Amino acid sequence: MTSQTLFNPSELIAVLPEGILVILALILLVVDLTGGRNTSRRTLGIITACGMLVALIASFFVPQGSWGAMGGLLRNDTFAFAFRIIFLIGGGLSALLAVEFKPVRAGGEFFTLLTLATMAMGLMAASNDIIMLYLATETASIALYLLAGFMRDTPRSAESGLKYFVFGSVTSTIMLYGLSLLYGMSGGQTNYAELAKWLMSGKEGILSSLALLMVLVGFAFKTSAVPFQFWAPDVYQGAPSPVSGFISTASKAAGFAILIRFLQAVYPAFPVAAAGSDVWIRLMMPVTILTMFAGNLLAIMQTNVKRLLAYSSIAQAGYALMGVTAFAFASASGDQINRTDAIASVIFYVGTYMLTNILAFGVTGLVVQKVGSEDIRSFSGLSKRAPYLALAMVAALLSLAGAPPLVGFVGKLFLFRAALNNPALTGMVVAGVINVLISVYYYLGIVRSMYAESDAKLVRPVLVPQLSGLVVAGCALALVVTTLAATPLWNLAVDAAKSLLN
Repeated sequence: MTSQTLFNPSELIAVLPEGILVILALILLVVDLTGGRNTSRRTLGIITACGMLVALIASFFVPQGSWGAMGGLLRNDTFAFAFRIIFLIGGGLSALLAVEFKPVRAGGEFFTLLTLATMAMGLMAASNDIIMLYLATETASIALYLLAGFMRDTPRSAESGLKYFVFGSVTSTIMLYGLSLLYGMSGGQTNYAELAKWLMSGKEGILSSLALLMVLVGFAFKTSAVPFQFWAPDVYQGAPSPVSGFISTASKAAGFAILIRFLQAVYPAFPVAAAGSDVWIRLMMPVTILTMFAGNLLAIMQTNVKRLLAYSSIAQAGYALMGVTAFAFASASGDQINRTDAIASVIFYVGTYMLTNILAFGVTGLVVQKVGSEDIRSFSGLSKRAPYLALAMVAALLSLAGAPPLVGFVGKLFLFRAALNNPALTGMVVAGVINVLISVYYYLGIVRSMYAESDAKLVRPVLVPQLSGLVVAGCALALVVTTLAATPLWNLAVDAAKSLLN
């Protein structure tokens, strides 16, 4: 039987933000049903964003520490708190962008699904049990499948949702089989700590490694790491732009949250290696390098901006995996300080990347609505038709490329530094630098189109709706502000990493 502590009602405070989001989802459905056609998409979007703001504020009132909650199913710590912030900000910004994205025809069901996906991601980050891990992951995934195919009148959107569902279902099944192997071999344990104790005994070494590989399939899909990245370009291209931005940021951050927590807790490499731990340590460097090169080299060939951003997102996952690799090697060598820095660098990077990519997809969605094309040529002369929009896109692209003084540069600096702490990872860092230089080429291709090219057919100004304009301006400003506030954000990431490792 699995070892679980008894549920204490006072532990409900640990899931206060998620509880607020469930209530928000119910409110959205009621408002949509009772208001009928008189309920505007704007009202629903603003309610969603305000509800997520309330949940964000409430998360600061959850007692900080590192303690089990909900009978041991969840772990309440600063690590979960940091990722909650990422999910809630990402969800709120996506909701506001969806309000004025006309092709979506968003109603109460759209914003409800967005809210439930955000709620499930919070549970993913806090999961301390394989049952909660799987249930939270599937809840988020199902909501995202539906959101990806939400533009029912657009065949490409329907194809996007279907492909996302098929790929996700297959990888989820493989992951579940791996989890079931762990459950069966350990004699019915589901808690991370109990599973780790069993693995420390060294029993069933080969089977435990096989189970780990199966679980990693699910994690690789969520983070769009090689070789499970093929779904991303088609899904990002077909999904509504606000949804593409949400999937590429919040969903990916959730993937890194469960990847790091699961490996650290169940297959620790420090101080005593659990059976199978050496498998994921050896896998991390080749997967990281291949993910960076696969994303950047394929992005060069793209003329569709959304597909380009999708391949860019794969490459960005590769950069974040550098931090996970650094964590793996630091764990194997018993370097506690570098373990903390490596995890903190991943948290900092995915958090700031969320602002950057939502901004990029937000601008892309506005341009596509106006021009009706996702081709890079649709950005021709944007600096004259919408100068502030073009400037915001430049900020997003330069941050993605890692150009100072934007926060993308700081994030990559932390990742590279974490990797360089181990001489064995020097080659991986060199590969990372090469990939940064490759990415500059295709990012600047969009900038060139906006500022140095013009199309006689594209002369009308691009009018920016009010809410979308506020989101775009806010994200662009945040790229600069977060650079100036990098120290307190880094300190929060360090505290989150320490809480995970304690």
